[in-house]
Amino acid sequence: MNVSELLDLAKAQGEMIATAESCTGGMVAAALTDIPGSSAVVDRGFVTYTNAAKKDMLGVLAETLTAHGAVSEEVAREMADGALRHSQAQLAVSITGIAGPGGSEFKPEGRVCFGLARDGQDTQTETIEFGALGREAVRLAARDHALELLKNELSQAPII
Repeated sequence: MNVSELLDLAKAQGEMIATAESCTGGMVAAALTDIPGSSAVVDRGFVTYTNAAKKDMLGVLAETLTAHGAVSEEVAREMADGALRHSQAQLAVSITGIAGPGGSEFKPEGRVCFGLARDGQDTQTETIEFGALGREAVRLAARDHALELLKNELSQAPII
């Protein structure tokens, strides 16, 4: 993944990016801000590792967490939407998952849910089953997938 290309697309479209991360702990924001000049398009990153942080910083509803659990597309949607609401960004990606070790029969290690929110569009969500690759590999795979989601979304938009 060429992060510089992603940032160039955002800059060409005059769009700012926000991230809302749980299991990746800020890895997406770090990958974006590793590139010089990224401050032109990266507004902020939210690391919301606990349910309390998801509620306090992003406005994720307690009811959603209770009904679906933190690792769910419903929570990923609310995280992405909250990142847009609580930032100056027009595009936000969210990640919530089980990096491992551990998991359960119903929510296995390697399950990661993503949200992608963009001003004026319906928020998209998806779940990827990376499998029990080990904590570091799941986190890296989730980071890379989130960056791809951002790049793909920006690639589809008309350049102003």
